[in-house]
Amino acid sequence: MNLKERVKELIDKGLEENPSLFLIDYSVGGDNLIKVIIDGDNGVGIEDCVALSRAIEHNLDREEEDFSLEVSSCGISAPLVLERQYTKNIGREVEVKTATASHTGVIKGVSNAVVTLEVTSRQPKPQGKGKITVTEEILLPIEEIKEAKLKLKF
Repeated sequence: MNLKERVKELIDKGLEENPSLFLIDYSVGGDNLIKVIIDGDNGVGIEDCVALSRAIEHNLDREEEDFSLEVSSCGISAPLVLERQYTKNIGREVEVKTATASHTGVIKGVSNAVVTLEVTSRQPKPQGKGKITVTEEILLPIEEIKEAKLKLKF
């Protein structure tokens, strides 16, 4: 078993300890730099990163292979990639880009890998001058979303 496969096995085992956490991405670089990015249904704390780091590090032998390890949360500005991240952020505003359009709206729901996005826009009145505010729901399959980021409000 190579190092990457062993690391994946240890990540999976470490995440079993806390089912609210899930893996976003991991990599093992040519210089044996192991990078692990996690997220959680209730957020990720430093103690979560430390626990997973220990679960990996304590089960790899530095005598066998030297490595460095980084375990971190995905961060608030990171794009949403998994259905579980969209579900976690129901009720929050996102900017979504597909191959054909961009939308800004509020995630209203997620079901069967489809995101329901409530979008509000200004459109011309059907009659007369001026514009009206129109709110509509758009269904976006996650596989068609090129990028989705939370809109931060200060």
